[in-house]
Amino acid sequence: MPFMLKSPLPGDGARQNNAQVSDRVAGIIADIRANGDGAVRKWSQELDSWSPASFLLPPERVEEIVAGVPSQVIDDIRFVQDQVRTFAQHQRDSLHDIEVETLPGVRLGQRHIPIDRVGAYVPGGRYPLTASAHMTIVTAKVAGVRSVAACTPPIRGEVPAATIAAMHLAGADEIYLLGGVQAIAALALGTESIARVDLLAGPGNAYVAEAKKQLFGEVGIDLFAGPTEILVIADEQADPFVTAVDLLSQAEHGPDSPAVLITTSRDLGTQVLAHIDRLLPGMPTRDFAEPAWRDHGEILVVDSLEEAYQLADSYASEHVEVLTAEPRAALEHMRNYGGLFLGEGTCVSYGDKVIGTNHVLPTRGAARYTGGLWVGKYLKTVTYSEVLDPTSSAKLGEICGRASRVELFEGHARSGDVRAAKYAGAELSWDHR
Repeated sequence: MPFMLKSPLPGDGARQNNAQVSDRVAGIIADIRANGDGAVRKWSQELDSWSPASFLLPPERVEEIVAGVPSQVIDDIRFVQDQVRTFAQHQRDSLHDIEVETLPGVRLGQRHIPIDRVGAYVPGGRYPLTASAHMTIVTAKVAGVRSVAACTPPIRGEVPAATIAAMHLAGADEIYLLGGVQAIAALALGTESIARVDLLAGPGNAYVAEAKKQLFGEVGIDLFAGPTEILVIADEQADPFVTAVDLLSQAEHGPDSPAVLITTSRDLGTQVLAHIDRLLPGMPTRDFAEPAWRDHGEILVVDSLEEAYQLADSYASEHVEVLTAEPRAALEHMRNYGGLFLGEGTCVSYGDKVIGTNHVLPTRGAARYTGGLWVGKYLKTVTYSEVLDPTSSAKLGEICGRASRVELFEGHARSGDVRAAKYAGAELSWDHR
């Protein structure tokens, strides 16, 4: 039984807040569904004080914006996008179309076909997540997506130049300076000026996440996203200062971001707690990190690493960082995580910003049944079949007839019957020609 060195506070009305978000989002979507561009403009003006002549940035304006971004920023964007592109290309190369012969003359095949048009949402607001452009757009282009429409909000009425540069360099075909629910709904539903997409990808705040949830089915989505999460597994050899810094690195995402430490060393847990208490007052992002740690932070002490792995799997955290003497052991012991970060030389922030794996990952326990965004999410895996041998078709027809009648599907049975009759001379008892 784990010892709780620091426990989270009880919940306080999240369900009511979620209901309020849901109602608000539903109203905006309904308005845009009915009124198209006019509603998009109304909500953009109301929520972002933003109503330009066109939300679409023309190519010459994009080039002008990119030209004004410092060269070091451009170089760094190119470096990170190269990392993302390289890993995504290896993922794509691992997916092969196949065709096999299962019976004489019976060919079954599988193809990976890119989705035609994708909407990529790149958050802005307090945190302009430039890296989300790499994760959503670069990966889509490696998959072979024909058209990517990318949206990002203005920031206090200004153009987020670095984000626009990242979207452009990633390969976005259209860039819209538009954010929030109005951007998600416009992409999903289509308006007079924005063509609808087939799949939406990218993180966002609670309103963006709720909009994706409500529109799922009319459009595909990458993931149902919640607050960012970090879980650190540490033994007695871990550096308590590094551990504390890494926990707070994710707590700064928002006041509802869980940060959890599971350790085999009570002494380490105590030191981490003391470091966090010293670090928090000086953090520029204290207004988010402090309530996140206070309300959602946990430190649990367990008897063994085996128990730590089992407990971590029960959390199914978005990010799991392993600071132990043998971090790669987690690959054999763990099953439920969005991304695994092994050893002190690695950190979750690398995954968020620079290393090349995708940072759009499952939250709120979804890692029990799904992984994160990857090149395969932008592909439709489809199958085909072809029967060239008459004898095989007759055999399949006979079995199809019997199997279908067990299920009382007479029409299905007759499709098999006619082939058994045509290719093997079987009698049709129901033929009334």
